[in-house]
Order: sequence, then structure tokens, then C-alpha cells
Amino acid sequence: MLKISKLTDYGTLVLGTMAKAADTQYSAAELSQKTKLTTATVSKILKLLTKGEILTSQRGAHGGYQLARKPSNISALEIIRAMEGPVALTECSTDHNDCEIASACQMQSKWQIINLAIRKALSELSLADLTKPIQQKMNIDLHAALSAFNETQNLTTKNIENVQ
Repeated sequence: MLKISKLTDYGTLVLGTMAKAADTQYSAAELSQKTKLTTATVSKILKLLTKGEILTSQRGAHGGYQLARKPSNISALEIIRAMEGPVALTECSTDHNDCEIASACQMQSKWQIINLAIRKALSELSLADLTKPIQQKMNIDLHAALSAFNETQNLTTKNIENVQ
């Protein structure tokens, strides 16, 4: 099963809450109260999102956390990367590719194509889209993602044919 962690799910909840008033600075305690998450959990999320450059933080009596950019300029892909690291379905889809059988695997290029399509779809889905009511159209072009997948598949097939 492909699944994001509970902490990432909570992270999107925190960001969705912040996106409602994007120019507002929030404390961990305020966000904890609004989201019904523990302050410790919210603090951990805020640190990860700040490190991932999705939030900015300011210390001091008037400090707090704020979105680094407009919600429409923060992608779901960036949120997942900040919370969990690179999006990769299989070992061969990672940047470091430590798979022991990569040189003999016939599936490696297929998984990389699928991973690229998922990354593309996630990059086209913004925090603003995530906060919209479900009946509104979200700004994601699944046809373009599928088309990119098909184009990459055709290129991969041509490359394989050229090698044989």
C-alpha cells in the first residue's frame, strides 16, 4: 500500500489551517488549539516544514510561524518532501538507487516512469487546491500527467529497441 505517514497527514492539516489566513503568524500553541493536535506534535511538524522552507519562523515574544509563500505556490510534492523526504515508490526511484539488482532488473525504468508521473501530479497540486471544498475543481491536470507518462513510455520503448 502506498501511504503517507500520519505526521505528514497532520502536517497538511496544520498547513491547511495556516492557509486560511496565509499572512498570519501562528504559534505552536495556537495551531495546536485550532487543529486539536498536541503541541508537541505541532512543534515537530513546524520544525520539519521550516527546515523544508515551506514555513518561516521568527523567535521572540512576537515570534511564530508563517507560510513562506502563497498557498498557491506550495505544492503537495514540496509538503511531502519536507515531511518525509524524497518521493520514491521503489529503491530504484530514489536519487541514490542502492538496489542490489538494478543492473539486471527489467522493471527499473517502468517504476521510474510511474514515480515521475506521481511526482508530476503532486507538483501540480497546490496547498490552495488542498484547502478548497471538494466540489470545486482542483488545479491538477491528470491528462497531462498521463500524457507525460505515455511520452516517457514511448521514449523508453524506443531506447530499448535501439539497444537491442
